[in-house]
Amino acid sequence: MDAVTYPHPQAVAFFANYLVPVRVLATSTALPQRFKVHWTPTLVLLDADGEEHYRTVGFLPPEELIPTLMLGIAKSYFERGQYAPAAQFLEQLLAAYPKSAAAPEATYYLGVTRYKDTHNPGALKQTAEALQTNYPESEWAKRASVYRLL
Repeated sequence: MDAVTYPHPQAVAFFANYLVPVRVLATSTALPQRFKVHWTPTLVLLDADGEEHYRTVGFLPPEELIPTLMLGIAKSYFERGQYAPAAQFLEQLLAAYPKSAAAPEATYYLGVTRYKDTHNPGALKQTAEALQTNYPESEWAKRASVYRLL
C-alpha cells in the first residue's frame, strides 16, 4: 500500500483529518504480539485508551481504503455509544462511496445505530429493505433479513 494507496492525495488528506497513523516495523515484536498482527498490511483502529475497535488485513486501493476506514471510525463511535457521530460517518460513507465493499456493512450499522439511538424498530425494517434493494447478495442483507418482519 506504500506505493499506491498511502501516497494518494485523498488518503493523505483522510489520515491528516481523522487519524493519527502509527507505523510499526515488520521487525517489531511487542505491538504485533499485543494486537495479534500476523500479516501485513494490517490496519488497526484504536481509541485514545488503546482499545481496538476495527481492523482490516490486506491490500486496499485508495477508493476502498477511505470507506473502510470511515466504517471503522463509525464502529468505534458506535461501540462507545456515541450514535450521532457514528451515524454521521456512515451517512457520509454511503453518500460518497455507495458502491464500495464497505457500503453494505455501513448500511447495516446505520440502521442499527439509528435503532440504538431512537429505539424505533422502523429503523431496522428500513435497513433490511435498503439492503435488499441496494445490496441483495451481500452478507449484510442476509443478516438484516429478519428485520423485514418488523
